[in-house]
Amino acid sequence: MTVEELVRKGIKELESVSVPEAQTNAMYLLEYALHINRMEYLLDKQRKVSKEEEEKYGSVIATRKSRIPLQHITGEQEFMGYPFLVNEHVLIPRQDTEILVEEAVKLANGKRILDMCTGSGCIILSMEQLCEPQYAMGVDISKDALAVARENGKRFDSKVNWLQSDLFDKVTEKFDVIVSNPPYIEKDEIPKLMEEVRCHEPNLALDGGEDGLDFYRRIITESRQYLESGGYLCFEIGYNQGEEVSSLMREAGFLECRVVKDLAGLDRVVIGQLPKKV
Repeated sequence: MTVEELVRKGIKELESVSVPEAQTNAMYLLEYALHINRMEYLLDKQRKVSKEEEEKYGSVIATRKSRIPLQHITGEQEFMGYPFLVNEHVLIPRQDTEILVEEAVKLANGKRILDMCTGSGCIILSMEQLCEPQYAMGVDISKDALAVARENGKRFDSKVNWLQSDLFDKVTEKFDVIVSNPPYIEKDEIPKLMEEVRCHEPNLALDGGEDGLDFYRRIITESRQYLESGGYLCFEIGYNQGEEVSSLMREAGFLECRVVKDLAGLDRVVIGQLPKKV
């Protein structure tokens, strides 16, 4: 069997159980199992595979057929152009979240930054690479998630400080910019999510309460004590939460609240600023 035939077989197997993006998944798993890149595949796809290679590829395809997320098999997900370690203890970074990073870095150069609900650390670590913060901290309630964030920090030789805390309970410092991608899925919607998300990503990082806004309410209210005068609060939001989160921020005294759309034209980020003390 050639490399090309092997990947075609993988695609058919994934399609047989309706795995989304079967062709993309099959190619990523080929690269992972055979330790080759896309160019090497294209240049040598008629090469005969060994029995060991065929068995290893078959094994990862079988794992993916059981709806284990691709990123949990490979152990990585690219975000903002950087490879991040991921596992079952953290939310897999999504491209949508890159909008939050792109907007927040415009406000964060030379500033003190806090990433609330940091998970894998992908947001704060990307920001650290893209601007020059004076100080950076990532906070999460999950000890297991913070272990992943710390490992990712080592990849970047990062200076980010990590803190286990239920939101702001153990935070003692003030910041110029607070960013957060909190849990925002409505509780009743979680059973309707893809099996890969519903069964293999941490519910702790998904469940935003009955209306999906529980964490926004808490963070908006509590963050005022931890933001400097004129500081910014930046959220990722669900596609239908722009007006509600903006309204919550305005009610709490944040000014110039604005919604930023993603590449699909959907509401994705809300940013507001505390009034500056005169």
